[in-house]
Amino acid sequence: MLHLIQIIIIITMILFVLLIIKTAYTRKINIFKSFGLGALIGFITDLGDTLGIGSFATTTGLFKITHFTDDDAKLPGTLNAVHAIPVMFEALLFITAVKIEITTLIPMTLAAILGAYVGPHVTRKWNVQVVRLALGIALVVAAAIIVYRMFFIPTVIGSDTAHGLHGWLLPLGIVFNFIIGNLMTIGLGNYAPELIFFTLIGVNPTIAFPVMMLDAAMIMSISGREFIKMDRVQWRGFAGIIIGGIIGVFVAVKIVKQLPLNVLNWLIILIALLTAVSLFRQYVKEH
Repeated sequence: MLHLIQIIIIITMILFVLLIIKTAYTRKINIFKSFGLGALIGFITDLGDTLGIGSFATTTGLFKITHFTDDDAKLPGTLNAVHAIPVMFEALLFITAVKIEITTLIPMTLAAILGAYVGPHVTRKWNVQVVRLALGIALVVAAAIIVYRMFFIPTVIGSDTAHGLHGWLLPLGIVFNFIIGNLMTIGLGNYAPELIFFTLIGVNPTIAFPVMMLDAAMIMSISGREFIKMDRVQWRGFAGIIIGGIIGVFVAVKIVKQLPLNVLNWLIILIALLTAVSLFRQYVKEH
């Protein structure tokens, strides 16, 4: 079943590459422009993405620093389209690099995809700022709980024997991922919440990586394709970011596989706090 998922990812990746080539040819676009700088940006951002930090905020920051983009309206489309292939590589590698039960991976991924599909209708009347603030607070509280557990109840965190969700935890995970899929449609990432979720329920957080990356790969491949068709993508450095990103993914996978559980927990705490700070900054900026 895992090999079948890998085949589906590879086919999706090939179709995505063909779409890029076809679009570049018909619109006479040079996707290799600024290749070197693009490759550097891709390497840094997708290395961080594979470690769970995410790529959207870091890519946006590097774009601003290097004056890489001159049209902010195309930024969401660019981020989804240019990182889709590296994220597909993440999913491809983590599905076999990390042991995870298929009965956890498939239902949680389908729940996230369903959430993303119905999300535009469900979240249409939501106050994005309130959701952003609430998620930021929740991440800080969750990080504090993990720190408390690490020092006072260390045996609760990260069971090495569990490779999936069982009993009532599986329906909880499915509902959680459905909500995360909804949140992704209003611009909120899934990495920090997914890592926090698996850590809090006492399961080895490494199994969060194939789940969250397969979620992101499927959703970004769909949204990225639509953004390309609607011409809402900036093409400068496109090929460079993809190739640099793929290299960054391969380097980061080696790092994650060798991380001790205690170090991984501290990394998750850092990711949660960085994500929370980013959400709070957006909230303050728009007010």
